[in-house]
Amino acid sequence: MSDQIKFIVDNLNKEPFRKNYNLITFDSLEPMQLLQVLNDVLAEIDPKQVVDIREEMPEQTAKRMLSLLGILKYKPPGNTTDVSTFRQGLVIGSKPVLYPVLHWLLQRTNELKKRAYLARFLIKLEVPSEFLQDETVADTNKQYEDLMEAFKTLHKECEQLKTSGFSTAEIRRDISAMEEEKDQLIKRVERLKKRVETVQNHQRMLKIARQLRVEKEREEFLAQQKQEQKNQLFHAVQRLQRIQNQLKSMRHAAADATPESLMKRLEEEIKFNSYMVTEKFPKELENKKKELHFLQKVVSEPAMGHSDLLELESKFKRYISKLRSKSTVFKKKHQIIAEFQAEFGLLQRTEELLKQRHENIQHQLQTIEEKRGISGYSYTQEELERVSALKSEVDEMKGRTLDDMSEMVKKLNSLVSEKKSALAPIIKELRQLRQKCQELTQECDEKKSQYDSCAAGLESNRSKLEQEVRGLREECLQEESRYHYTNCMIKNLEVQLRRATDEMKAYVSSDQQEKRKAIREQYTKNIAEQENLGKKLREKQKAVRESHGPNMKQAKMWHDFEQLMECKKQCFLKQQSQTSIGQVIQEGGEDRLIL
Repeated sequence: MSDQIKFIVDNLNKEPFRKNYNLITFDSLEPMQLLQVLNDVLAEIDPKQVVDIREEMPEQTAKRMLSLLGILKYKPPGNTTDVSTFRQGLVIGSKPVLYPVLHWLLQRTNELKKRAYLARFLIKLEVPSEFLQDETVADTNKQYEDLMEAFKTLHKECEQLKTSGFSTAEIRRDISAMEEEKDQLIKRVERLKKRVETVQNHQRMLKIARQLRVEKEREEFLAQQKQEQKNQLFHAVQRLQRIQNQLKSMRHAAADATPESLMKRLEEEIKFNSYMVTEKFPKELENKKKELHFLQKVVSEPAMGHSDLLELESKFKRYISKLRSKSTVFKKKHQIIAEFQAEFGLLQRTEELLKQRHENIQHQLQTIEEKRGISGYSYTQEELERVSALKSEVDEMKGRTLDDMSEMVKKLNSLVSEKKSALAPIIKELRQLRQKCQELTQECDEKKSQYDSCAAGLESNRSKLEQEVRGLREECLQEESRYHYTNCMIKNLEVQLRRATDEMKAYVSSDQQEKRKAIREQYTKNIAEQENLGKKLREKQKAVRESHGPNMKQAKMWHDFEQLMECKKQCFLKQQSQTSIGQVIQEGGEDRLIL
């Protein structure tokens, strides 16, 4: 999905769309905005699709897009093969439905442009078979089909010329070469005429050659006419098959449709439309008016001034610079700590290796002592060395003379007294400075805590204000789209209400001409026609049922006769293949075997 979105964003940022999206802004688009993007891509393929979907009903938008996607032969992915699910996804602007469509369209834009262009001329308009009974309509339809075939031929020739690679310079060179060949041929014809004039009966021979050329041209014309008649026969057979399929579908629909079902369907539609006009749409309109009033109140409130925003921005920049400096110091300290940790791990590993080596050496030494029968020798040796070292230190200390010690004590006492007298005023001054330093440190900590709390409060207020502004802008955009959508719904309702009023006026009007235009009159006429058709079909069904028994009996007799003839054929073939064991005599229509 991420690769798909990246491909869509890259293509939308290029010509001719130039949307300037990134992955985050594109993925955060609202359903209505995403539908507008899809509509812009479809408009690039087919210019007839240039529509602002906010001014169009959702059902009409979905129907228009589905129609064009069907013409472009788009097949939904495996999990959206259901047409109703795909249609609902188009209506609500579902991302899992729209992303694959955009990816498919942007992959083959040039190919789809060509297909959309051809669809305007090659999608055949189906004319009902009953209308084709009229000669004028049939002739017009035939001309329409011929023009469509001619368009196909011309389009193929145009594509071949485009792909042939001919340039105007080459064509001009070919024209000049052909003109030279024409001059040469004229000269050659003149020479041949002069040469033929000397031959006897040259006029008669020229006449015969002219007749031969005319007959060859006529032969080519007849072959071309034969091919055209074959094509017409093929189209006529296809047309007959289409008409037969239409007849079957119409008979099937007529068998399933009854006047009661049609009336029931019409009553349900009337009830649904009445509910939408009288209950649902007025409630939705009232809610939209309340939301609009609330939004107008929000918009009318005073906003933050430019100076306030500049002050907040400067404070935010100072905070960011301070945060960056702290982050730099933190990174340096963190790097030093990481180096210390790495060195500590190395030293710890070295210590473990030395301890392990010492234990191994001690174990080997104990093993050697046990083998030699002097177990504990190394321990005793270590203790003796330690005791001797202590004894030497004690002897050295005893060797010092008492005079040196007393003289040293005197010198130390004199030095201490001198230092005390020299340090007394400095210590007094230091005590005052220490007290002042404590007071300043306490004051600095208080000011720092006040600054930190103020900065944190301003930062939180700024972030809250930014969130509120962002939320209000999004709500404003949403409400604006809802407002346009509501206006469209109101206009559609007004049109439907006007149509209902016109229908009621036409129905209660005393003018028969106006009354015939009413939808109810048209439906009544259609119901009467369907009832007559149903009556004819029931009579035909009755006739078929009455003749069913005799027809089945006759078919059974023909089947039995066919089996009897097949049996005779098998017996005859078997008789021909077997060795002659007797003589077959035919008398009176019977076969007899005489051994």
